[in-house]
Amino acid sequence: MPETAISDEQILGLMQHQQTREKGFRLLLGKYQERLYWQIRRMVLNHEDTNDVLQNCMVKVFRSIDQFEGKSALYTWLFRIAANESITFLNQRQKRGSTSLDEEGAPVANRLQADAYFDGDELQAALHQALHRLPDKQRQVFNLRYFEEMSYHDMAAVLNTSEGALKASFHHAVKKIEHYFRERGLE
Repeated sequence: MPETAISDEQILGLMQHQQTREKGFRLLLGKYQERLYWQIRRMVLNHEDTNDVLQNCMVKVFRSIDQFEGKSALYTWLFRIAANESITFLNQRQKRGSTSLDEEGAPVANRLQADAYFDGDELQAALHQALHRLPDKQRQVFNLRYFEEMSYHDMAAVLNTSEGALKASFHHAVKKIEHYFRERGLE
C-alpha cells in the first residue's frame, strides 16, 4: 500500500506498539516528510538548514507521538511542530548574528539561484527574496495561506492565534511583497 494511501489512524496505531513503532514512523515519514520539508524550506530558505530543522522535527515527533491527543488532524500537529522548530531555528540564527547574507556577502537570491534544489525563474527568486525580508510571523502566515492554501481556521489551530490576527498578518505580508516587486519593476 502506498504511504499516502495509509490512514493517519493506521500510522498512529502502528506507532503505539513497540514492535511496529519503527514501521509506523517510516510510513509517517513517507506520507508527510516532503510536505514538511517544503514548509520548513519556505521559512529558512536554505536546503542544508531545512534538512537540519526537519531532522529536529522528526526526532521530536518520534519522541512525543504518544502525546498526540487527536484533537486536530495529525498533519496539523506535525505542521505545528515544524513551524515551532523553524521559528526556534530562525531565532537562534538571529541571536548568533547571522543575517540574510552568507559569509561572502552574497544575497539570498544569489544563494537560491546557485542552489541545486532551486529551479525557479527570476520572479520566483524575487518572491523568495521578498519573503526573506518579511518578519518571521508574516512569512509563516503567508507561506501557510499562499503555498499550503491553508484556511485561516486551520492556521489559527496550528499557530495558536486568532483568525483576525492571521488575516492582518497576511494582508501586511502581501502589501510588503507587492511593494518589494514594485520597487524592482516586477509588477
